Amino acid sequence: MNFLVINLKKYFFTVIFILFTISLLFFSDNNLIAAQEGLALWSTKVLPSLFPFFVATEILCKTNFAYILGRFLNKFMRPIFNVPGESSLALILGTISGYPVGAKVVCNLKQEKVISKIEAERLIAYTNNSGPLFILATVGISLFNNKRLGIILLVSHIISAILVGYCFKYWKKNKFEITFKESKFNSKSLPIKLSNFGEILGNSIKSAISNILSIGGFIVLFSVILSILNTSGIINLISSFFYFFGIPQEISSALFTGIIELTNGVNLTANLYKNYNLLSILLTSFLLGFGGISVLLQVYSIISKENISIKPYFYGKLLQGIFSVVFTFILL
Repeated sequence: MNFLVINLKKYFFTVIFILFTISLLFFSDNNLIAAQEGLALWSTKVLPSLFPFFVATEILCKTNFAYILGRFLNKFMRPIFNVPGESSLALILGTISGYPVGAKVVCNLKQEKVISKIEAERLIAYTNNSGPLFILATVGISLFNNKRLGIILLVSHIISAILVGYCFKYWKKNKFEITFKESKFNSKSLPIKLSNFGEILGNSIKSAISNILSIGGFIVLFSVILSILNTSGIINLISSFFYFFGIPQEISSALFTGIIELTNGVNLTANLYKNYNLLSILLTSFLLGFGGISVLLQVYSIISKENISIKPYFYGKLLQGIFSVVFTFILL
């Protein structure tokens, strides 16, 4: 029995990838359509909105802007979140620009030795959030046709992120960590010179292209995965299982889809609004806070280069989803 368990663990991912490859062949027609839709979503929505932010954050992290910002905000960031004031750049950009800009800024700050590894893990738990444009325009106005609801979801989302940040100030607090009081980064006192701006801009664009292409790959891949799960009837099978516990199939299907991929899941929860008014809103709030496995893997692909653990991100997003539900319920 132990031998069987060991072998299952050893070959688990191998079996999953074999099944995935076979599914690509069996459901090729639907997968092709899903891949095209995912690529269209990336090229028309994600690329225009995120690429400029990626370039901007790369450039900002090569200037003394974060250091200047830190001088003013350190008295708030250190006591509330137990991170240096310079890390407020990750919180601000991660809140206004959407997934996964916050994770990229955190990595840049660690790479430039502005924050330690433990501080990066604290930050990653709450600085990577859904963008206001997505929550207000896409979710509030387009899906729910309710601007006020979009504002409530956004306020709940931001408050929850801040509360998660406060909770994670205690993350590995008793463990030894290296602090960077005088790093090469924050000791800069001069702005970028015209002579080296071209090189900095070029490197920033190259880095931004690499990250945006990676995100596009995740979007297309998870669009295909959802297509396979839907076509093969796996999602319906899971929904039928929960139906025995009194949970309607459409609710469990929307939640399961959203846990895998945020946009598709939110679209399904919005469709529940007519029959399950309050529940539809609360499920949407949870999914916006949690972000989905697709975003989690996008973040992991970014932070793994800096050896930052994914655990605080997962715990933080799960906690943010729960907090979002509570605050949304209060504000409704």
